Amino acid sequence: MGWFLGFGVAGLVVLALALVFDGLLESIGGGPDGFLSLPVIAGFVSALGFTGAVVMGAAGAGPFVATLSGVVAGVVAGWSTWWFSRALIRSGEPAPRGEDLAGTSGAVVTAIPVGGYGEVLLYLAGQPVKYAAKSTGPVARGTEVWVDSVLSPTSVTVRPVDH
Repeated sequence: MGWFLGFGVAGLVVLALALVFDGLLESIGGGPDGFLSLPVIAGFVSALGFTGAVVMGAAGAGPFVATLSGVVAGVVAGWSTWWFSRALIRSGEPAPRGEDLAGTSGAVVTAIPVGGYGEVLLYLAGQPVKYAAKSTGPVARGTEVWVDSVLSPTSVTVRPVDH
């Protein structure tokens, strides 16, 4: 059972390495689909190890049955990881960019003085993000504003919304 737990932990270590070395083995085997990616290997090894340990320890099965069960669980886990990662990659939605903010609305959280910067709360891909904001005139805290342009990755020009 110790070997199986070792495989399970090793799979978790490989998964941690996959976060650091993302895409390392993507081009090996399977062409662009990369069925030998680090997350797939991590899923296979972890499922093999932990399933083998559970089958051997809880069910009292021998090493052969535990290994066979672990391999089946590992193949299922590896295939599932591969399938879900492909589905996420092919979702078709482009990643949000700062340029997408032009024409959106937000609210001033720190007043914008004449010729200076304040802060506005905007929503990029549904997530609230604070940006430094400049305006042609003073804008009070709490005012709803429109983004005219994006100056940099962290700053925008805004104008108050006319109701």
